[in-house]
Amino acid sequence: MTREWSTSARIITFVLAVLFMGALILFVREMFTPLIVAGLIAYILNPAVNFLTHRTPINHKWAVNIVYFVGLAVIITVPILTIPALVPEISLLSEDLLNIVNEVQNAVYRPVMIGPYVLDLEAVLPEMDESITSFLRGLPENSLHFLESFSRNTAWFLVIVVTIYYLLLDWNHLREWMIDLVPDPHRLDFRRVYLEIKDIWAAYFRGQLVLMFIVAIVFSIVWLAIGLPGAVILGVLTGLFSIVPEIGPLAATVLAMSVAFIEGSNYLPISNFWFGMVVLSIYMVLINFKNIWLRPRIMGRSVNLNEGLVFVAIIAAVMFSGILGALIIVPIIASAGIIGKYLRAKVFGLPAFPSRIPHKPKQTPVDELDSSPE
Repeated sequence: MTREWSTSARIITFVLAVLFMGALILFVREMFTPLIVAGLIAYILNPAVNFLTHRTPINHKWAVNIVYFVGLAVIITVPILTIPALVPEISLLSEDLLNIVNEVQNAVYRPVMIGPYVLDLEAVLPEMDESITSFLRGLPENSLHFLESFSRNTAWFLVIVVTIYYLLLDWNHLREWMIDLVPDPHRLDFRRVYLEIKDIWAAYFRGQLVLMFIVAIVFSIVWLAIGLPGAVILGVLTGLFSIVPEIGPLAATVLAMSVAFIEGSNYLPISNFWFGMVVLSIYMVLINFKNIWLRPRIMGRSVNLNEGLVFVAIIAAVMFSGILGALIIVPIIASAGIIGKYLRAKVFGLPAFPSRIPHKPKQTPVDELDSSPE
């Protein structure tokens, strides 16, 4: 029979364990981003795994293999099929951009008459040729940085790809292992809190799907109304890109303006340049309406958060945490609210789940976490 630890030994062990975990988290903090990305993608793919497992005679491992490798094939095949078709358009866009740069350069270096005075901007602004030369001189060093960045990103991509597979394959066991780490008297409460957080994330992704659908419909109609070539495709892409804050709308803007500058309008009697400006103006109005009113409203209602809080949280996340932070900040705040309510109830001796029918603990691992956004 082993001797029980004293209270001081337990406290010291706990403090040392916390310090060790903090140091470990600090050391591997760069891995958090790819692991979070992998977790989100696995969460999105898991409904297909559940469908195959529950609606067909295929077992879980084969369902994971089918979904995973089909998804990987799509990711690889789409660029291979689309890039050759985009190359001619990119060439035309490059020529148009070069012409625009030349026109801007000529306009900048042309003397401006202001009454009796002549303003020669060429003497004030640095030579563009010198700027281009300086840029070209720095290309070797920039190339080394590019190769280093490319190698690092390739490694993280492999981490994401492998992590997605193993999350899809072993999440049920991992979930039950984490639940079993909790002391038995608190295990049922831990499972209940976990299920409520799971419902929050599912509701959040349903809200994202609704937002993407609305954006795709609105932009398709508007682009059709002004005669933008490929209006429906561009509208659908805008809806898909809207899931990524800031970068998604920027990519959609560049794509729509490129088509406008190259092709022009199908029936508006204006030049391609001014048509591109019209597309940009409409896009800025609609995307700001989406960011300021539509997205906070849909996201707030999906996870029961104040719309103003959602808007401020997304802006703050973009500023301080980047795109990934803005993508997950809303369900994280909602999840923190659930944990906070539970802790408050325990601290003040209140019922932790007053309005919920208790979830019965499962005797065997069941795929209840990753039921997808319904």
